Amino acid sequence: MSTESDQLNEQIGRSVALLRRHLDWDAAVLKLAELDARAEDPSLWDDAEAAQTVMRERGRIASLVEGVRTLEAETKDTLELVAMAEAEGDAAMVADGVATLQRLAEQARQREIESLLSGEADGRDAFLEINAGSGGTEAQDWAQMLARMYTRWAEQHGFKVEILDESEGEQAGIKSVSMQITGANAYGWLKTESGVHRLVRISPFDSAARRHTSFSSVWVYPVVDDTIEIEINPADLKVDTFRASGAGGQHVNKTESAIRITHIPTGIIVACQTDRSQHRNRATAMNMLKARMYEMELQKREAASAATEAAKTDIGWGHQIRSYVLAPYQLVKDLRTSYETGNPAAVLDGGLDPFMAASLAARVGATRSDASAAAD
Repeated sequence: MSTESDQLNEQIGRSVALLRRHLDWDAAVLKLAELDARAEDPSLWDDAEAAQTVMRERGRIASLVEGVRTLEAETKDTLELVAMAEAEGDAAMVADGVATLQRLAEQARQREIESLLSGEADGRDAFLEINAGSGGTEAQDWAQMLARMYTRWAEQHGFKVEILDESEGEQAGIKSVSMQITGANAYGWLKTESGVHRLVRISPFDSAARRHTSFSSVWVYPVVDDTIEIEINPADLKVDTFRASGAGGQHVNKTESAIRITHIPTGIIVACQTDRSQHRNRATAMNMLKARMYEMELQKREAASAATEAAKTDIGWGHQIRSYVLAPYQLVKDLRTSYETGNPAAVLDGGLDPFMAASLAARVGATRSDASAAAD
């Protein structure tokens, strides 16, 4: 067998071994069998919400287990094909087999990164908030660029994006936006995006065409459901109603249907204006508040709350996690992992997976070099 085939086989084997270890393979197979049995029980759907939770967990574990099994089976079949082609001297078939092994190796690397999404809330949907820093129109335009970037990323993964609240800029861009991103492992992928994002470019709003630096903050937290108990004292809440702005039609703009809730002890503020019904907007805002408080608890468990709060204190110099440079050169660099690319256009069009992969790997203790290699 060719040296390249041997190397690819070893590479796939290492990834599969790591996948099995991360999954706790025997336990995952038993859990999947248990969930399969529950899914076949007609009484499961007596409680639709509980059934959806079971089916989502079943889908997640099945995807991981079947992914490993498929990788192993396809690798075995391809290796046999390559060995047969080499014995017959069929160079074209050998080349096809090697190309297939390369594709399988890439799939294995991707699944290896996905296996890092094993946190308590990683499988959940996500709320994502973006706030423009100081700098007026320039910063507000940057906030809108970030909103488009995350929307494009979500669309590329088949995720659903719903705008919950948006405050438009005076001249261009947005002051802030809150959105819900729905899809498998949405929070797990997005959680390392929280922090300040810095843009350097020639400003389209500067008649002198000078270079400007802008900042916007991103904050991500998991959507919670009734299976997670978050106690909130109604006396700790300040609830304000206001007229919605932006898309929604005449009716929305004429009624005080939008809701803003402030949790006084923590200072957390959430808002929702997505629906014409004040009642439904209030329910969504309460879910957002519970999610924020749940995320705070997760951060405490990870002993990372101090660093996270430091990243939130100021939208400016010294707190950024990633820099996007469009002039005088082209570069996007994550300051935590040192992963970088010279193609900012692709990143701003939703190409965030390598950065997320590097951050996830670093978060579970991988070295920076390992994280960059995993994301390549």
